[in-house]
Amino acid sequence: MSVALLMGSDSDLPRLEGCLKTLRNLDIPFEARVMSAHRTPDDVMSFVTKAPSRGIKVFICAAGGAAHLAGVVAAHTCLPVLGIPMDNPPLGGLDALLATVQMPGGVPVATFGANSGGPVNAALFAARLLAVSDSNLAARVATHREDQAIAVRAKDARLQEKL
Repeated sequence: MSVALLMGSDSDLPRLEGCLKTLRNLDIPFEARVMSAHRTPDDVMSFVTKAPSRGIKVFICAAGGAAHLAGVVAAHTCLPVLGIPMDNPPLGGLDALLATVQMPGGVPVATFGANSGGPVNAALFAARLLAVSDSNLAARVATHREDQAIAVRAKDARLQEKL
């Protein structure tokens, strides 16, 4: 089981590092590609329709501006599609957010934040989807969650020492 991370532009890659790091930390195989809903629609359709034969179970799509990548992917698959609107100028991601979240009924795209938390949350949500049928991954997701709690408690302890 693996994840496909599609981005509309290679300029999105630095902001998607949290997604990649999270997938790697949870030991989830992934493919990452640059594809455009507008400039390479045939490539997107071909990739999406062939992806299940390579074990892809979830698509994560990051795009800015008109942000149609997640919708185009969702139009060509019945697998889960997670959209990350990129916070590009001049509207700071509002255009991408609206394009990603306002999908018509019958073409679902789960939408995540347009800031640094969005890519991480998309990866974690993909992990949770995959963990439904993978007990080993479910254990890794649970460990990740507990590690987060331990980190917060340590930060609180340091704060209490300073006070």
